[in-house]
Amino acid sequence: MDEQLPITKIETQLVEHLKRNQITILVGETGSGKSTQVPQIIYRLDRNERIAITQPRRVAAINLARRVAEETKTELGQEVGYTVRFQNKSSSQTRIKFLTDGMLLRELLVRSNLRSYSTIIIDEAHERTVVTDLLLGFLKQLTASPSSSNPRIIIMSATLDAERFSKFFNGAQVLYVEGRKFPVARFYLDQPVQDIVDAVVRAVVQINIGEESGDILAFLSGQEDIDQAVDMLNKIKPSMPKGVPEMVVFPLYAALAPMLQMKVFDRIGANTRKIILATNIAETSLTIPGVRYVIDSGIHKVKVWRHDLGLDSLLTVPIAKANAAQRLGRAGREAPGKCFRLYTEKDYTELNNQSEPEIERTDVAFPILTLKSAGVADIMGWSWLERPTKGAIISAMTQLYALKALDDSGNITPLGTRMAIFPLPPHLSVVLLTAQEAGIADAVLDIVSCLSIENLLMNPRPDQRDQVNESRLPFVVAAGGMGDLIVLRNYILHYKSLKNADEKKAWCKEVFINARAMSNVEDIRNQLARYLKNTPTNEGSAPNGELNDRIVECFLKGYVNNTALAVTGRTFKTIATGQSINIHPSSSVFGTKSSAIMYTEYIYTTKAYARNVTPIDLDAIQKIAPHFLGRRSAGSS
Repeated sequence: MDEQLPITKIETQLVEHLKRNQITILVGETGSGKSTQVPQIIYRLDRNERIAITQPRRVAAINLARRVAEETKTELGQEVGYTVRFQNKSSSQTRIKFLTDGMLLRELLVRSNLRSYSTIIIDEAHERTVVTDLLLGFLKQLTASPSSSNPRIIIMSATLDAERFSKFFNGAQVLYVEGRKFPVARFYLDQPVQDIVDAVVRAVVQINIGEESGDILAFLSGQEDIDQAVDMLNKIKPSMPKGVPEMVVFPLYAALAPMLQMKVFDRIGANTRKIILATNIAETSLTIPGVRYVIDSGIHKVKVWRHDLGLDSLLTVPIAKANAAQRLGRAGREAPGKCFRLYTEKDYTELNNQSEPEIERTDVAFPILTLKSAGVADIMGWSWLERPTKGAIISAMTQLYALKALDDSGNITPLGTRMAIFPLPPHLSVVLLTAQEAGIADAVLDIVSCLSIENLLMNPRPDQRDQVNESRLPFVVAAGGMGDLIVLRNYILHYKSLKNADEKKAWCKEVFINARAMSNVEDIRNQLARYLKNTPTNEGSAPNGELNDRIVECFLKGYVNNTALAVTGRTFKTIATGQSINIHPSSSVFGTKSSAIMYTEYIYTTKAYARNVTPIDLDAIQKIAPHFLGRRSAGSS
């Protein structure tokens, strides 16, 4: 145990409180040591304790488990372990287990309760992910009837929005612990910047030249900006002045392969400086040793669901003050630090105090399917920390009905029960289960795994577009006009046929596919295949018809809500909501005519666009989901 961490100052108080109370709200600023030390404090009280501690992100769960195993001088996977989406490093001997919140939710659904644990710690509760909110609701129900068999509950947050959690758990006491140990100086810009990637790169270079030793952590909004900044810094490195530290540049974002994520913790040589370019994955829990300088772009990406239109958009928006505080705190963990905010002080004062909870801006079809799977009949009356709007719930129920996950009475169907097992959006779960029954799961797994990764296909610059389109053309032609999903599978088949990593990397560069993301596809595929093996099936022999036709049919069952009919020219109207939509110029079927389309993604720039488009006909929709099409026709008449 690290006795210099602030959490150790309240250890006696914490222990006495835990002995008297079943539920505790613990607020500790960044650097307090709560994530690593609280489970150790509890374990020292009783070696028979079985402690689950959740994290919103897999890389944090893995790194924290490794650190606690080192501090307790135990082998990782024995007394201390972890379970995340693609890995399980735990055993029957594990007493302190770090999990992603999604994995703990899955355990709850499979076992109906969490009484296999004596203590459950929900860490980073302030991030308010949908899954965290669901866990909090289930835990409140679990503790509603006092019982000696109920687990101890600890809700840990890094921000001061603790009263909401206390009120939700019927006035549970709040304990506070101080945060970082070292001061962090703050610097603002005089004027806003136009190009945030260029501004981050310039700031990195200036810090590397002008500041003493210490690593740099820079926050950008997403993978595309990070990859661009990584390339720019790697090109600048050879021209840096003599005598300054050599820059060793690392990207860090959720879609990065796990092994590459963990590289940010690697030791580097003398006279070198780590440059970590990260999304908000590095805001909390994840402590990267050596960081003394933080560059805060002031923005992040969030998904916003418009339930009235049935459309999801990925938007780049300003962070909240709570996010800014978390980012700043990364610089003061081991020594005095500096935080360079790439926005004006006036802009900072206008930021919201807290980010909008995910439950208020996301499609709630998955949460509702989860609740239905857990036997919850009254969705509106369930123990929501923050209840979605009535419109959002009705929209989600309609989606699930169209997918046949719910019946006419709103009860979960056998198909819905099987769907709830998968760590996927409901529509992709339907696609996989349909493919399994059709005997073509292998082919569909390739495509679903690709769709589970953001920014797999990169957008070339205007001067590169013709060259990239030419290199992609053979794969488009081979799809025979059947659309982007089949083109995507052609890419995967070719990638698998290449003999070694160098060939794969070179080919990815040629067709402008993100090589880092592509390397993660196989991990996702293997995990989803394991879920399929554990799911009841009526799988028969391979289909007699054309494979590509059967693939499209499987996807149509999952994406029946994402269908649109041609109106005039190349404009379509969605069947579900009547929203006007166009085929995105990047699609392989852009510029072609079709009576109807299916798409897996919607974006809005200058107008509404469908991406990952497949041409279909009305008869296909009528065959797959007559109940859905009939209700829509009646509603529009």
